[in-house]
Amino acid sequence: MNAMLNSKLKNIRWKDLTKLNNRERFIENTVNHPWLLLSLLFAWYEWYLLALPCSFMFFLTSLRQSHNGYHYTLGTSKQLTTLTLVINSILMLASMHAVKFNHLRHHKYCLGENDVEGKCARMPAWKAIVFGPIFIFETHRTALKLEKKAAIRIILLELTLMTAFISIVFYYNIRFLQYHIVVMILGEFMSGFFAVWTVHHDCDEDLFSRTSRGKWANFFTYNMFYHTEHHLFPAVPTIKLPVLAGRLDDVVPEFKGKTVF
Repeated sequence: MNAMLNSKLKNIRWKDLTKLNNRERFIENTVNHPWLLLSLLFAWYEWYLLALPCSFMFFLTSLRQSHNGYHYTLGTSKQLTTLTLVINSILMLASMHAVKFNHLRHHKYCLGENDVEGKCARMPAWKAIVFGPIFIFETHRTALKLEKKAAIRIILLELTLMTAFISIVFYYNIRFLQYHIVVMILGEFMSGFFAVWTVHHDCDEDLFSRTSRGKWANFFTYNMFYHTEHHLFPAVPTIKLPVLAGRLDDVVPEFKGKTVF
């Protein structure tokens, strides 16, 4: 990022946005619950056409919740945040602590050689989609190779709990949970494209990310595409990103030049 942009960013107020009130804290920590209940309810009755969009929204909102957890912006203690990530690991079928490790490196080495998470952004769209299963494998392999021992133990715990969950569900032939497992694995295979490529493709050193200003697009994507704002001020919770975006537009309008939609 050039010196002029850095100078402008110093004028952005953001620290007041890091604190959540009780309502905001409740939303951030339960945002995925209704979608999980609806998806499992519809799957129980084998109404899969109704279950699928709810599963998609559960995956999206769980990404949002976990993403806030990586940066400790859920408004809860570190212990409760860790528990949230462990639970989401089981439900989403990927170690959220492995993803966290790579995501924090993504912030540090954004789109550079050491950025495993950002690798998809340098690919054509079709290749980022095909690369999906390898992306998930590399995410876990990198974390297990480079993370600290204490964090590796949590990652291994998450992988063990995920394996136990899958084994029990298929051993006892619990059909609605089998549906959930299959859909979540497919979601993980597509996460490199939807969570990385969409917000970073064709970006450069100065405009390193994309963002969104579409009112309805942001509403239906739970503000997950205010990505430039997140990269600039990762301590700001997702629920506060629309406010931050307004402040950025007043001072650094060039950052909304690259849009997701």
